[in-house]
Amino acid sequence: MTKFEALGLQESLLNAVADMGFETPSEVQEKAIPILLEDETDLVALAQTGTGKTAAFGFPLIQKIDSESRTTQGLILSPTRELCLQITNELKLYSKYEKSINVVAIYGGASITEQARQIKRGAQIVVATPGRMKDMISRGLVNITKIDYCILDEADEMLNMGFFEDIKDILSNTPDEKSTWLFSATMPREVSVIAKKFMHSPKEITVGDKNSGATTVQHEYYVVGGRDRYPALKRLADTNPDIFSVVFCRTKRDTQRVAEKLIEDGYNAGALHGDLSQNQRDLVMNSFRKKQIQMLVATDVAARGIDVDDITHVINYQLPDEIETYTHRSGRTGRAGKSGISMVIVTRSEMRKIKAIENKIKQKFISKKIPTGMEICEIQLYHLANKIKDTEIHEEVENFLPAINDVFQGIDREDLIKKIVSVEFTRFYDYYNKKRDLNTVDSGDRGERRGDRGGNAPTSGSVRYFVNVGEKDGYDWMSLKDFIRDTVGLGKEDVFKVDVKDSFSFFNTDADATEKILSTFTDFKVDGRFVNVEVSKNPGGGGGRGRRDRSRSGGGRKDRDRRSSSGKGRDRNDSGKRRSKRSSGSGSSFSGNRRNKRKSDFF
Repeated sequence: MTKFEALGLQESLLNAVADMGFETPSEVQEKAIPILLEDETDLVALAQTGTGKTAAFGFPLIQKIDSESRTTQGLILSPTRELCLQITNELKLYSKYEKSINVVAIYGGASITEQARQIKRGAQIVVATPGRMKDMISRGLVNITKIDYCILDEADEMLNMGFFEDIKDILSNTPDEKSTWLFSATMPREVSVIAKKFMHSPKEITVGDKNSGATTVQHEYYVVGGRDRYPALKRLADTNPDIFSVVFCRTKRDTQRVAEKLIEDGYNAGALHGDLSQNQRDLVMNSFRKKQIQMLVATDVAARGIDVDDITHVINYQLPDEIETYTHRSGRTGRAGKSGISMVIVTRSEMRKIKAIENKIKQKFISKKIPTGMEICEIQLYHLANKIKDTEIHEEVENFLPAINDVFQGIDREDLIKKIVSVEFTRFYDYYNKKRDLNTVDSGDRGERRGDRGGNAPTSGSVRYFVNVGEKDGYDWMSLKDFIRDTVGLGKEDVFKVDVKDSFSFFNTDADATEKILSTFTDFKVDGRFVNVEVSKNPGGGGGRGRRDRSRSGGGRKDRDRRSSSGKGRDRNDSGKRRSKRSSGSGSSFSGNRRNKRKSDFF
């Protein structure tokens, strides 16, 4: 018996599960599915975004629907068009072996007449945004007076977007005897009001603590001056050559401005905010899903419903006003069992907000410093070297080798390597060489004092190391930390400030562990491959010289021979130095060939 079969799913659904490659139910699925299949009950399920909530309510709903009847039996309300379409597509995959199950999506920005026609043909399940559903009810285009099941997905997001009255009006048109299933990441007051008014003695399940953040996300903050937010954002991006991120701003104006500056500086960026038409939003989101955009700058409202599993970083360019909003932001990364990083750029006056968020999400932030120019150069240098090493030789190159060899005649191997690397290294060095330190004067002291309270000692007396394994070898910040600690025989908190890149990484230990670290990794092999560890040339290297990264999150070691496929091998266009007006833009950048993206490519 499979683990999904043990939950009580019927054979047609189990076949769909097998086709999709699901093997082990997530925690919310394991808790919710048996309850929903066993009883006709109301349910409140609290679980973070990205934990598999759609399947948790989708499988029981499909199993309970009467496919012989063409009456609308299930209504799912979701906050955005994107999430509405995503849920609809997933339900269609789940029900592929069911006969005559029809799922229809109802949302704004599309023909209301066509949507009404689809419902009239017979839709047992309707997935809708609140605004469009209320509109269709008022026009008499949809009948939900006989539904058996009503699901509120991402309930806190819908209410945060101002749909409180719409949801109340919609639910008042549904029968009292229906079952209502409410799924939410947090439980603000408005969600409690909906639960009390429209639900009858609901059962409750919680994945993790209420309102807590996902344990797969590492939370970091960087203290800078108010005018240094954008330069800090650039440095954080340059420190992570393979970044695939969402950058959150508070206003539409800031979102557009930051995206335009990133594009101007050579990054693959795009903006997502409320002033865009639906067609423009679709173009941006399609580019982001295809990883043609690596830095998506978005407002909180516009980002509702973004559901991409491979996001490596969430960057809070500005903190939100509501703590619950931060929970949703950080939940965009660290999804589907993967790890992620949520970075916050703050000023000294905003430090009190960090403590408030910590109390809410029940996780500690790590204080880090904005990397220096030389630290960025070091990371980009290693990235380029590994990229050259891993590049497959194109067979057509052979035709040009005689002429190329003539050009390089008289240059020995070592000088040739120096010249090749210097082509791109010089770009970053010239840009960052005389740039000032962006960290505020007392940010380090603040971090150390916070570290004392949070059990994280300051980094004085620590040593920074370089190791030649990274994400391509199946490691993230959690599993690499475990690997180093277990291999050397160190204590639980003796490895900290772990920064994992595509094919290499950095970590810190106290200075008294250096001899043990280096001796352990002398001629050390994993699966026949040498794992080399050496002291980093930049003691702070890799973009974080703050207090120790003593993450509270666990995380088992990954199989060492596993090769990660989530967003790897992408060439990030980087911006060590702003392009010259004379440049054609066709030359390679430090992280690969720069793609010249105009605003018109994304809007």
